Amino acid sequence: MRRILLILTLLLTLVCLSAAAQTDAQFSQYYEVPTYYNPAAVGRTDFLSIHGGGRMQWVGVKNAPKSFLLSADMPFKVFGKRIGAGIVMGQESIGLYKTLTLDAQLGYKFKKWGGEFTAAVQLGMYDQSFKGTEVVLPDDDDYHQGTDDGIPTQDLHGTAFDIGAGLWYEHRHWWAGVSCTHITSPTVSLNSGEGGTGGSSDTQNIYSFKAGRVVYFMAGGNIPLKNTLFEVMPSVLVKSDFTFTTAEVTARARYRKFLSFGLGYRYDDAVSATIAAEFKNFYVGYTYDYPTSSIAKASSGSHEIMVGYRMKLNLGDKNRNRHKSIRLM
Repeated sequence: MRRILLILTLLLTLVCLSAAAQTDAQFSQYYEVPTYYNPAAVGRTDFLSIHGGGRMQWVGVKNAPKSFLLSADMPFKVFGKRIGAGIVMGQESIGLYKTLTLDAQLGYKFKKWGGEFTAAVQLGMYDQSFKGTEVVLPDDDDYHQGTDDGIPTQDLHGTAFDIGAGLWYEHRHWWAGVSCTHITSPTVSLNSGEGGTGGSSDTQNIYSFKAGRVVYFMAGGNIPLKNTLFEVMPSVLVKSDFTFTTAEVTARARYRKFLSFGLGYRYDDAVSATIAAEFKNFYVGYTYDYPTSSIAKASSGSHEIMVGYRMKLNLGDKNRNRHKSIRLM
């Protein structure tokens, strides 16, 4: 077990300039936070939409991923044109690494083919840190020494500019979108801020992290069942970093626009079960993932909670419900 933990730690260690990886966090309730994967999903409705969520992956495995997400988006009009805007923040910790992303999103909307297209761009920062002071090498390790310059022993940190873009189509009963995050494959140079970044005091900027491009395809629907109070809401998410590709499908049913439940499957990874409730523009959902891979021998599964709130907006000049100062009433 100690050797396995050592290997996992070394795999998570950024020790070469050309390193690249798929870095976006994973959420089973992806359909509730589409702007995290596609900036063109901003302003889908006439609401200010706010969502937050957390995920504990592979409970029982030491240093397993923990993710947090916060997003907000809304529509507005400029010169009679419908625009969507949003912000999204994501944080994920894996072992000794912590990744923070903060992005601003802006999309242009136009009607076509009975629905609405949105083309959007996303600008932000990609922040990476590594807790090198917590690196531990076993005394009997045959491959590394405690003074190995390839393994940082100081805390490292760096930030890079990041760009994303996407296209989204919203129809009455279905939606679909394609996007790409980390378009420029930003490289984060990791520094200790103390004149060195590793075991050697005269070595600087030899550690870096390259965020690989990730392409997403999302699609889903909302199909009312005739003569019933139920709706069927299937969805799919496909993602690829050009080295590894995976997909997950989810089938949900909603009763009276209040209580929903569903099952999902992520290829070669996990099956999931979700239950959620919506009441007076509030949303709360819980998902449990059970791994189908060999990680099930060490983990009891993953837990995810998502909450949200929607506020009706009417920013037009003819809004009859505009707020007035009590001094003028």
